Amino acid sequence: MFESLGYFIHRRRLFVLAVSAVIAVLSGIYGLGVFGDMVPNGFEARGSDSRTAAELADKSFAQRSPDAVIVYRSADRTVDDPAFRKSVEDVLDGLPNTAVTGSVDYWRTGMEELVSHDRHATYTLLNFVGGDDNAKQDSYLKIKDKLSAPGLQTLRGGNTPAGYEAGDQVGKDLGMAEGLSFPVLFICLVIVFGGFVAASLPLAVGGLSILGSMAVLRVFARFTDISVFAMSLVTILGLAVAIDYGLFIVSRYREEMEQGRTGGDALARTLATAGRTVAVSGITVAVALASMSFFPFVFLKSMAYGGVAAVLLSMFFSLVALPAALSLLGHRINALSLWKQRSVIPSATGFWYRLAQGVMGRPVLVATAAIALLLVLASPVLRIEFGVNDARQLPDSAQGRQVFNMLEKDFPRGAAKTIDAVVVLPAGADTPNQQAALADYAHRLAGVPGAGRAEITGAEGAVARVSVAYDGVAVSKPSRELLHRLRDQPKPPGASVYFGGETATYDDTLNRLGDALPAMLIYIALATYLLLFLAFGSVLLPLKAIVMNLLSLSATFGVLVWIFQDGHFADLLGFQPTGNIEPNMPIMLFALIFGLSMDYEVFLLSRVREQYDALGDPTAAVATGVQRTGRLITSAALLMCVPLAAMASSQVLTMILFGVGMVVAIVLDATVVRILLVPAILRLLGHLGWWAPGPLRRLYDRFGIRESDGDIDNEPAVDSERAVSGTPS
Repeated sequence: MFESLGYFIHRRRLFVLAVSAVIAVLSGIYGLGVFGDMVPNGFEARGSDSRTAAELADKSFAQRSPDAVIVYRSADRTVDDPAFRKSVEDVLDGLPNTAVTGSVDYWRTGMEELVSHDRHATYTLLNFVGGDDNAKQDSYLKIKDKLSAPGLQTLRGGNTPAGYEAGDQVGKDLGMAEGLSFPVLFICLVIVFGGFVAASLPLAVGGLSILGSMAVLRVFARFTDISVFAMSLVTILGLAVAIDYGLFIVSRYREEMEQGRTGGDALARTLATAGRTVAVSGITVAVALASMSFFPFVFLKSMAYGGVAAVLLSMFFSLVALPAALSLLGHRINALSLWKQRSVIPSATGFWYRLAQGVMGRPVLVATAAIALLLVLASPVLRIEFGVNDARQLPDSAQGRQVFNMLEKDFPRGAAKTIDAVVVLPAGADTPNQQAALADYAHRLAGVPGAGRAEITGAEGAVARVSVAYDGVAVSKPSRELLHRLRDQPKPPGASVYFGGETATYDDTLNRLGDALPAMLIYIALATYLLLFLAFGSVLLPLKAIVMNLLSLSATFGVLVWIFQDGHFADLLGFQPTGNIEPNMPIMLFALIFGLSMDYEVFLLSRVREQYDALGDPTAAVATGVQRTGRLITSAALLMCVPLAAMASSQVLTMILFGVGMVVAIVLDATVVRILLVPAILRLLGHLGWWAPGPLRRLYDRFGIRESDGDIDNEPAVDSERAVSGTPS
């Protein structure tokens, strides 16, 4: 199939390139509008108690949990000054009811919780028109510039303004990351390939996949919510995977030409070997990323949609547009070289061959040392603490973060931070019996250890709300324990109670993640095992790969806990530690890193499998396989780290954690795991590593995805990846 594809593309190369260009233009025109169709966050669990509480409150009460918290401060006046009051009330009275459904302020309610300790600041609570985050954000933008009070410092915070700031900052950071990474990537690619023409092709494929993925996400956004954070994954993953696949295919094409193949023969041979490996790698990575769709969170589902689109489109364009460009260029792929092209005919004793031989000479020592290192790095994960994203993900310069800090530091137990019990009564809340039952329920909640004031803050029809104030951070373990104690209190007779607020959302998030995690793990293990068996023809190597990936992932999570939870390197990376990790991030990183680790696994072991079939010697096969892919894997890892490191320069904590986590995972996987641990384990397994029982062996012989079609007699048994740069290894 892949050989036929190669010959077809060679004959229709101009047509294929023209179609690719049209796809790019149309995708760009349509896909660039995706940002306006995305939702700000997407971390809330749909169908949860906290979501139900929010929906009931939205329908029943004019004043819901606040969408915005607006702080007004004066350096020389207090809230008791009539001028201070008039300035704020004039602003609130001028807000249109087409955007604002309700407001709460100190002077009209007398709530001292709304006044700072020094009485030089107050905050107002606003609710916006709209049934979802996007609609509320649109309402906020209508009045954003009308909130400033003359003579007072005005700060905009709360869920909607902070979400808008986060999305806006992510867009800016993505643009900056792309602006920084593209030139650096191009320079690195020129050095790796040794020429300008060859270096430009993987970047072009990356651009095609990004534009296509944006268009795909916009289509999805027409039918379901898509988180704005999905664009970060699309941009980085589309570029990084395209570079991986481009390195593999271009280097193999140059090697085929060096061995005397030309035209359609060189292209067909490239796709029959490297093309097959790229296909199985892309499918494996996509399968791993699809596992995020198991979770009922817009954020994770969005990452699944965007990630699968980016990987499959990178694979598609690498197998179609890139070969068409190679066929058109032919030997001109080496044009504009930095140095004179040297032979890419494989050498028998390159650096990577000698390294693999050294590792396999002491397999027990190397394996023990590598595993010990990974376990040491993983140890901090045992004390991981989770917390839902809030305004602390923003930099100190952001107004949303400043408002959050002020509410924690300068104000007493406040109306903006409550655990809300939304009560559905068997009869109207205005009847004497139900009023008495509600009052008794509020009294019980106020008496729970850790709870403060508990009062009825809404009653409409058969729905009422009891709001419980408390001290401490909303997304912390103590607040979650308080929520559990509140839930344990007896409900009013015949009533149903749904708890809402930040703490309830945090608790529901952890519970829903825990519920879906086993299904995700079973799916990803079975799917990747099957794909790796079809790639390697072994019953043990897929299991080894899964275990190695889990070790590498554990080490990565341990490093993230040490950095982001404990605060090491916080000043260097430009963030303030929150003392916890947002729980959606490890799930996303697990799927992404697991998939990309299999990317390198397929690259390495497909070459080892080819050499094992030719030589029958497992030790020689590993050494030659590492020699053929060592430079390629290392170069691919280095290049992938460039855009990820640029992402880590973001000002949004979520993006910093994502970038750092991916860089750590890739470095560990490409060095400790792929170059040291895998050769050592394969040496210990010997022939057993490639064993499969008879029925499975026949299954592999018929359906296996091998890099070679079996025609390797005319190829050197030992290879190197000098084809990547055209220089000696």
